[in-house]
Amino acid sequence: MATRYELDAPTAARIVATTLAENPGTARYACFVTGPDQPLADVARLVERQVFEEAFGNDAAEMSAEYGPYERRSLFFVVLDRRRGVPAGAARVIEDDGPRVKTLEDAPEHIGVPVERIVAAHGMHTGLVWDYATIAVPRAYRNLAVSALLHRTFVVAGRRAGAAHAVAMLDRTAWRNIRLLGVPVRQLAGSAPFAYLGSRENRAVYIPFAEITPAIARQASALRRGGRPLVGELPAGRWRRLLVRWAAARVSARVATGRGLDEHIAFLRGRP
Repeated sequence: MATRYELDAPTAARIVATTLAENPGTARYACFVTGPDQPLADVARLVERQVFEEAFGNDAAEMSAEYGPYERRSLFFVVLDRRRGVPAGAARVIEDDGPRVKTLEDAPEHIGVPVERIVAAHGMHTGLVWDYATIAVPRAYRNLAVSALLHRTFVVAGRRAGAAHAVAMLDRTAWRNIRLLGVPVRQLAGSAPFAYLGSRENRAVYIPFAEITPAIARQASALRRGGRPLVGELPAGRWRRLLVRWAAARVSARVATGRGLDEHIAFLRGRP
C-alpha cells in the first residue's frame, strides 16, 4: 500500500481544498474521518511526521517503519481549518479484533510482561481493540477547539465501530492532558513509565471504552464545582490553577456531550 509522509505544499493544499469543497460548512474547524487509502490520509501522515519529527526526531523513514505494518488497519481523524485551508491536527487509530495493534505488540518489550498476560489483566480476550496510536497537533493549533474535536471524534467513531477496548502509548504531556480530561486510563498490567520512540517518559495504557464518556462527564462536573478532579493534576499557583480548571471543565463537558462538536464531524466515503 503506497503511503506518503512527505507531501509538497501544493499537493497538500489541493487535497485540503477538495475535501472542504465537497463538505461545506460554516464553522472554522471540522474533523474528517478517513480510511488509509484516501488522499486525506496522506495529509494526516504529513501532520504526524511534522509534529513527531519536531518533538521526538521521528523522520519520514522512521514513521514509515513504525506504522507501515498497520496502515491497512488504520483510521485517520483530520481536523481542517476552513479559514486558512490547512490541517490543524490529526490522529490515527489502529483497530483489530485482538492484540495485533501497535501498543500491544510494542509494550511487552518495554514493560517486561508478555502480551497474553496484558490481555488477561484487562479482559481483552474478546471485542474490538482501538489503539489511539498517534495524536499530532501543530504548535499553532494547540487550543481547546482542536483538542476537543479530536477527542470527541475518537469517542463518536469508536462507538460507531463498536470498540470495546482502547490502548495507547502516551508521552508525559499526553498522559497529563488525557487524565485531566477525565479519561479513565490504567497503565498496562500496572507497568511503569519507559523511554519510547524518542519520548523519555512514556506510558502504555488501557482504557475501557464504555467508561470513557461517563468518566469524562464526571470529571467535567467535578471541575465546574471547584472540587478535586477525579483524576489528573492541576498546576500550582492560584490564577493558573483557576484558568486550567476552567479550560479543562469546558473541554471535558464538550467531549462528554458532543455539544458544538458532533455537527462538525464528517465520515468520508468508505467508512462505517
